[in-house]
Amino acid sequence: QVQLVESGGGLVQAGGSLRLSCTASGRTFSNYVMGWFRQAPGKEREFVAGIGRDGYNIYYTDSVKGRFTISRDNPKSAMYLQMDSLKPEDTAVYYCAAAEPWRRFYRGNDYYRSTNYDYWGRGTQVTVSS
Repeated sequence: QVQLVESGGGLVQAGGSLRLSCTASGRTFSNYVMGWFRQAPGKEREFVAGIGRDGYNIYYTDSVKGRFTISRDNPKSAMYLQMDSLKPEDTAVYYCAAAEPWRRFYRGNDYYRSTNYDYWGRGTQVTVSS
């Protein structure tokens, strides 16, 4: 198993920036496809960004393209989400997720499905005020 812990959330004004971190422990981090998801009050959890094992395959949901940047540092067992130009609609609890090494991600759509991820952190709250 792998344990995931998010940090970096907080309250920020619209147009501001935050950097979320996800640290992993337990097994070899580079074996896991990783993703960020978010859930706003009264809404379903949605995909935000995903990154392949070596960091080269990267996908974003349309609403964050050009504003958010996902990255990972395998030697540090960490993943990041740099969020710029934040909007009130970005307000949500943000979760990091990891997929078991045996799963195969052939297309971008594979990263979008929450059911393709097996391990989840507890989340970090991001609140963007208008």
